[in-house]
Amino acid sequence: MKIVIYGRPGCHLCDEAGDQIRAITAGMDGVTIETVDIESDDGLMRRYLERIPVVEAGGEEVSELVFDPGPLRVRLGIA
Repeated sequence: MKIVIYGRPGCHLCDEAGDQIRAITAGMDGVTIETVDIESDDGLMRRYLERIPVVEAGGEEVSELVFDPGPLRVRLGIA
């Protein structure tokens, strides 16, 4: 499963979400984590700026603003 974290440099909430996601998925086969800098695209800035970090798992948004690991765990089948 692909997990995408939409954020921007210097965002401490984005960094914390990434740390938690890496801890949750450590050792899991078939899981990839991609970090997308929303500053690289005007459309992403408009869509996500007020909501970062936005976490997507398998194409579905599972968290925004303060990372909540519960929905990600459910999506990964480890709840």
